[in-house]
Amino acid sequence: MADRLSDELKQAMRDKDKVRLSVLRMIKAAMKYQEIEAHQALTDEEVMAVIRKEIKQRKDALETVKGSDRADFITSIEAELEVLYSYLPAQLSLDELHGVVVEVVHETGATSRADMGKVIPVVMKRVGSRAEGKTVSQVVQEVLANLT
Repeated sequence: MADRLSDELKQAMRDKDKVRLSVLRMIKAAMKYQEIEAHQALTDEEVMAVIRKEIKQRKDALETVKGSDRADFITSIEAELEVLYSYLPAQLSLDELHGVVVEVVHETGATSRADMGKVIPVVMKRVGSRAEGKTVSQVVQEVLANLT
């Protein structure tokens, strides 16, 4: 994954794609920071975690400026998010995620919202980076609420 990012960084330089270049440099910097902290090269899964963290930061920034008159800033953040999402595996649809959650609920024997702590870790392990934790939590709450 790191090699792919490096190759795409070079290509973005050649294409003079400023948004993609900026995002890729930001990812590379965050990866380098993580490598220094861990004292070792990052695995592909750790690179994906860095990208997910950057997506979360952009989403938080987007929520913060939504009410303001900063249309230019909002547009730039949305463009960055689009580039970041292109490096993650395809996200599960809500229907697919719902199916996984229902399956896990039946396997774990969960019956109420109090059992969310049993269900969410199993679902997250199965879906990996194909679904955000917040979305998983919402779907689990919905499924468990419908059981009672």
